[in-house]
Amino acid sequence: MDRRELDRYKRALLAKRDELSLEDADGKSPIPAAGGWEGDPVDQANADVEAELQIRLHETNGRLLRAVDGALSRIRQGTFGICGTCQKPISRARLEAVPWTRHCRDCKEREHK
Repeated sequence: MDRRELDRYKRALLAKRDELSLEDADGKSPIPAAGGWEGDPVDQANADVEAELQIRLHETNGRLLRAVDGALSRIRQGTFGICGTCQKPISRARLEAVPWTRHCRDCKEREHK
């Protein structure tokens, strides 16, 4: 992979990292408080479900952010685009779809079986 391609992936990864910022611009957590004792029981239940959903999204974004940071680290180390399992090049199509991936399609499929 040439330097120009690596720079393009790096820019895409940096943009994704910015998008996944875990805090709002004003520093507040994106997770709302649970329902508490305000409103009727249905309102409380809805607020609790919304809080749970936001917590799960926050956790997922955290994992994705770590994966993006890992990919940026692999660019610095010169191992970006190489499967972490079989050490073969990851296809360009897979890198275009999931630039933070650590595995080629075949190894990822074996991992899920």
